[in-house]
Parts: sequence; C-alpha cells; structure tokens
Amino acid sequence: MSKSNKQDNEPKIEIIREPDEQDNASSKDGVVARRNVALPKTLPIHVLQNRPLFPRIMVPLTIHRQEAKEMVQEIAKNNRMIGLVLNRQADSQGAENQEDELHVIEDPNQSLYRIGVLAEIAHIAQQSPQAPAQVLVGVIERFEIERFVKTEPYLVAEVKYHPDPDIEVTEELKAYAVSVIHEIKELVQLNPVFKEELNMFLSRSSLNEPGRLADFAASMTTATATELQEVLEAFDIYTRIEKAVLLLKKEVSLSKVQAKINKQIEEKISSQQREFFLREQLKAIKKELGLSKEGKEAEIEKYTQRLANLTLTQEAQERIDEQIEKIKLIEPHSPEYIVSHNYLDWLTSLPWGFYTQDNFKLLQARRKLNADHYGLNDVKQRILEFLSVGILKGRISGSIICFVGPPGVGKTSLGQSIARCVGRKFYRFSLGGMQDEAEIKGHRRTYIGAMPGKFIQAIKHCQTANPLIMLDEVDKIGASFRGDPASALLEVLDPEQNRDFLDHYLDVRFDLSSVLFLCTANQLDTIPSPLLDRMEIIHLAGYIREEKVRIAQDHLIPKQLKEHGLNPSQVQIPAVALNDMIDGYAREPGVRSLENNIRKVMRKAAISIVRKPDTKLRLSKKDVGEYLGKRPYPDKDPFSRRMIGVITGLAWTSHGGEVLHVEATRVQGEKSGFKQTGQLGKVMVESSEIAYTFIRAFLNQDTKHRDFFAKSFIHLHVPAGATPKDGPSAGITMACALYSLATRKPLRIRCAMSGELSLTGLVMPVGGVKEKAIAAKRAHIATLILPAENREDFATLPAHIRKGLKPIFVNRFRDVVKACF
Repeated sequence: MSKSNKQDNEPKIEIIREPDEQDNASSKDGVVARRNVALPKTLPIHVLQNRPLFPRIMVPLTIHRQEAKEMVQEIAKNNRMIGLVLNRQADSQGAENQEDELHVIEDPNQSLYRIGVLAEIAHIAQQSPQAPAQVLVGVIERFEIERFVKTEPYLVAEVKYHPDPDIEVTEELKAYAVSVIHEIKELVQLNPVFKEELNMFLSRSSLNEPGRLADFAASMTTATATELQEVLEAFDIYTRIEKAVLLLKKEVSLSKVQAKINKQIEEKISSQQREFFLREQLKAIKKELGLSKEGKEAEIEKYTQRLANLTLTQEAQERIDEQIEKIKLIEPHSPEYIVSHNYLDWLTSLPWGFYTQDNFKLLQARRKLNADHYGLNDVKQRILEFLSVGILKGRISGSIICFVGPPGVGKTSLGQSIARCVGRKFYRFSLGGMQDEAEIKGHRRTYIGAMPGKFIQAIKHCQTANPLIMLDEVDKIGASFRGDPASALLEVLDPEQNRDFLDHYLDVRFDLSSVLFLCTANQLDTIPSPLLDRMEIIHLAGYIREEKVRIAQDHLIPKQLKEHGLNPSQVQIPAVALNDMIDGYAREPGVRSLENNIRKVMRKAAISIVRKPDTKLRLSKKDVGEYLGKRPYPDKDPFSRRMIGVITGLAWTSHGGEVLHVEATRVQGEKSGFKQTGQLGKVMVESSEIAYTFIRAFLNQDTKHRDFFAKSFIHLHVPAGATPKDGPSAGITMACALYSLATRKPLRIRCAMSGELSLTGLVMPVGGVKEKAIAAKRAHIATLILPAENREDFATLPAHIRKGLKPIFVNRFRDVVKACF
C-alpha cells in the first residue's frame, strides 16, 4: 500500500484546545483533578487493534462488536470517560482486521500494553442497531495500568496518570522543537494530508510545549504500532521528542521516494497521453487533406496496389475479389476480419506470374561448378546436360533431381551452386523428422494459427514463381497420426500434377511446374517407391585421399583462415600433414571431419599468435598428433596381417563405403553347430547360413574336412560388435572365412572382396562398386575380388579411382578359391 493511501485510512485527528489557566493536580476521594477535568482512578478499558492514540487529539473510532457498542453506550450515560490501550499483537494482524474493537482478552496482563490514554466520549452516531457505531473521543492524558479490577462484562482497570511535567524549555528542547516543526512542514509539502491540522496546531501551540509537539508529530506518521507505543511510553520529554524526530525523518524519506515514483508515473502517463493526442490530430489532418484513409480503406488500397503488378489466374482473382468485398462488410475488431485479413495478405503477397530469367551460359556454369567443387565430374556433367536441355526448351522445368551420398560430400552446397549457375533464388528446408502433412500442404484456415505449407512459404520468401527449392534429408521423412508427408510430396514432385498444386490454406491452385526441385538423401532404402520413381538419382560416392587433399588446399584451408582472422603466411598446412590428418583422423567419405580438424588446428594456432604475434606455423607430420590428439584410426590395421579364418570384405553404408572384417573360429566337440555375432541384420544372417551350408557341401568330398564340420562348433563374428550391419554383399567373404578355417589356409594375397553367394556357388553382382573401391583405396588395399557382372561398373569409375587398384572378377566360388588360396 502506498503511503498516501495508508494515511487516508488513518483516523482524522483534531487538536483539543486547553484552557489558558493551569490548575495543579490534586487527589481527593480516588479522583485525580487536572486542568479542570476530573480524572477517575478506575477506567473501563477499550482495546485498540491498530495504533495507539496520543493526548490532546480528538479521534473518531468505529465500533463493530455488539458488546463494545453496549459498553460505550453505558459509559456515555455516566462520566463519559474510557481508557484506550493498544493490543500487543497489533503489528502482526492483517490490515483488514486493524480496527478499534473489543475482543475477548484471556490474559490482559500479557496481551495489553501497560501504558494507554484516557479519553472522553464526545459523540456517538449509529444509523441502526446492526450498523457500526461511530464514536468521537477526545484524548486527555496518559496513564499506566496498575491492576485490572474486573474482566466481565468488560475490562476495568485501576490506573495511574502521567501528566507531562512542568520543565524549563532549554535551548536543546527548543532546537528539537524547531526540528520537529521543520520536518512536519516538509512532510506536509510532500503529502498535504495533515495540512489543516498542522495549521490549527501551530496557531494554538508554541515551542514552549515540546511534549505536546512530540505527541502531535508522532500521530502524523505512518510508523508501526510498536514504534508509536514507544513514543507514548516516553514520559521523559527529551526521550519523547527525540523519538518523534526520528520517526518524522523516516516519514519524510519515505514521502520523498513516493513523490519521486508518483512523478515518474505522471510523466510517463502525460507523455503517452500527449503522444496519443498528437497522433489523433495528425490522423485527422491527414484525413482532411486526403493523404490517408481509415483502417479498412487503407488495407483495401494496399491490396489493390499489390495486385496491379501481378498476373493472377481467374480462380485467384475471383477469390481475392470475394474476400475484399467480405472485409468491407466486417467490423475490424471481429475475429473473422483478422482471418480474412491474413488470408488476403498471403494471396496478394505471392508472386503470381512473376519469373526470374534463367541463365543459359554453359561455360559460365561450368566455371562456377569447378570453382565451388573439386572432382565430381560425372555429377557436373549431368548438371550441364540438364542445363543444355533447358536451353533447347527455352526453360528449365519438369525434372526433380535427388543427390544421394554420405554426409559431407557436398550435396547441399552443390544445390546452392546450381542455383547460382541458373540464376534462380535458392530456398532450402529439411524434411528430416517431419511428421505432419500440413507442413507440406498447409493448414485449414479454420484452425487458430493456420499457415500455408512450406512450398507456398518458399514461394513467398523468394518472391518468384520459379525458385530452386532444395528438400534436404528426404530419406528421413516420418509419418504419424497427423498424416504422411511423403505421400503429400507426391503431388508436389510430379511434373504432371504440380502445375495445379492446391494448398489447404490458400484453397487456390498455384503453378509449381516452373520450380526446380533438388532433393538430398544419404540412402534410398527409406524413400517410398512412388516418391523415388519421380526423382532422377545422382550418386555422390565420396572422395579418395588425393581428392580430399585438393579440396582442403583449394577450399577448406582458405575458408578457415578467413573465419579465424588468419592469413596464409601465418598458418600453413602442407600436403604431407594433410595426408597424415586424413589417414589418422578423417577417413570418412566426406570432408566434414577433415574441416573440423583443420578448424581445431586454426584455433590452436590463433592462441599461439595472440600470445606471440610474430609466430608462424607450418604444420609438419609429427605436429599433427600434438595438435589433434589421439588418432581415431591406427596407423596399422590389426587385420592387415594374413590369418587363418580372417577375411577382409567391402560394404556399402549410408555413410559411404566401408572395410569390414569377418572372423571364424571353431570349438571342437562331439556335435556340429554354427552361430554368428556382430549385430548382423536378417540378410547377413541368411548370407552366413548359406555360406556355412555351401562350404560344408563344397568340402564334403574330403573325409578330413567332413569330419571337421561334423565335430566342430563354428563361430562367425563381424567386428565391431556395437555397429549394426546388414546387406546382401558379404556372402563370398563369409564363405572364404569358413573355407580358410576348414582348410587351415590363410589368404595368399592381401585383398578385399564383395559379392553375394548362392547355394550353388554362383557369385552374384552387388551395388556400390564406386564406394567400395574408394574404401579399399582408403585402407591401402590394392586387390579387389568382385563379381564378374560388376566388370562394367568398375570400368566406368573415374581413372583416378581405378589407378592403383587390381580387380579380379569371378563367376563362381571356385574362382575365388583359385584367386585367393
């Protein structure tokens, strides 16, 4: 509660004027006489719950309880004298209960203060018997309770009076009195609640009455009941006036803070009101001059201006006209007005009939692709073919390209390069984890917070009807109870249907046939077949070490030097260090890990240069481990040594080609058995069982080998055990591991193989030959065992990948045995 409000609720005080003559106090028959007033020795006691009262002040009291009203009525008929004493629990009671009231006091000696005041009932007003009684009392003198005479029906106590002593007013007392008057005047200026009472008091008192001045000063403050009681109990004039001065100074400080807060609030309100009036005046002036229009008129004019530059379809024009007529009839504060306003805003913000001019300069496109990406010649060639078709047709449309490859090979950046080559606006959004069909086709306008789908948002963002939109992570799209986004994409990515694409929010057909769609994926297995049929697949297999070195030198190192505020003369990473970095820290198909390691080197170099500005770093091969820490990939493959029952295979994963090893061992016993471990998928488990059955049949003619399988429990394992593995290309690898174990022959050459095995010994073709060839080169394996039907796939590999590789093509398993054992 603010101080001013609290003071408004204080009881109004009125100064009691005393007669000029001073009568000496006398005692006769149990009655004390002072200033022509008979002061009784025993008094009925009324308990105050709010704050104590002070002598020579007239105060109104409100009496609620019936017992208290009856007591006051009885006293008013007799001598009209009543004692007012403060309850010790006054400060702890809630504000709603702080009113003068008679309460049942169990132990008055413990519950009441001993010092109170004598008051005379001047007037009682009560509108009805049930209404509270308004009692006006004039406070006369302090007293001290000596003992309680009775407690029923109300408290009666024997009291001893403490009138102010007649003392000489010293210079110190005068100084205190002047200080009190000064503080009261300052308080009245800050909060003029007691201005009238102060003027009356100053006109009827002087500096020669310091005790009375102290009482009046204390009664003006909003101090706590305990602090005021301390002033009331101060019989010594010096102590009383000193306490009063402290309370006044505290009150003045509080009033200053309140005045400052009120001033700030008033200034803020005044500023806002002034701004409001000025805006209203400006609005009225503009309206008179015809410079502006009111809300709906201005909105309609804005929509009309937008439509002037657009080429609308007939359906869109009719819908916009309908909505404009609708908002003319709706009140701006209506919820339906807001829905129509947002709908019109979307309809008129789309680039109807606006297309950017395509760039058909093949030479320039080739230069941009070569500047942005090293290698990927087959991908670049396909993009140039795509542009050539656009040149002949006069426009680029009707094709959806999907880049498939492991992370970090440049799928997204390739899309940005194509957009720059063609001269189109680029917009990318990820489909990974998307489970709501409304993200594709928009929400119904009836929903709160409804919006169009991502494709319409992309069109609005690019402000052209033929942008290049990249759909990232199309293989990670989900489905839920909200719908199947992959099925919703069928309409978008079908050139025969997307010319009439219908977004649920717009509810107007928009032509997406001129949009160039590019998709990216790590694998094709999780893309629905109907969606996959609408795409043209371009594989990005990854990079070999030589390509990574060139990419680092031409792109990654200059980029990181710039991002870290360094120049080429300060940090140099030669090819020998890059080769060691790639072999030991970044063997993945892409270059993301390589870039992260280069970034780490740049950060450490930055620390050295900050400490010593003339430092120049040239990273050597032996420095790589110091800067990058422990090598994730060891220098020497533990499986590179030829061992019985251990064969190296090649696999393709969503992260590119990988080298995997197959181990086989036996436990001799009386019965045969076979188990496989290594988190193998269903396809690989079946491949292992086919390999086991085939090898037993293949070696069945030899009694020694037949007995080997009959009395051996065979265990086949594919490290690492924590990585799930599956696929149809490990058949001959597993069969070779079992053959090596049974015949006790290791491989005669270090090689890696890939191929599926049938029960009759045929070696079936596999996919991912390029990725597997790159993986073999990363592992420094030169000899590859591949199915004969993959001969053409290997022949179409780029020359720099085939260089150093020796392929051996096989038709049947006996060819594998001949080549390897």
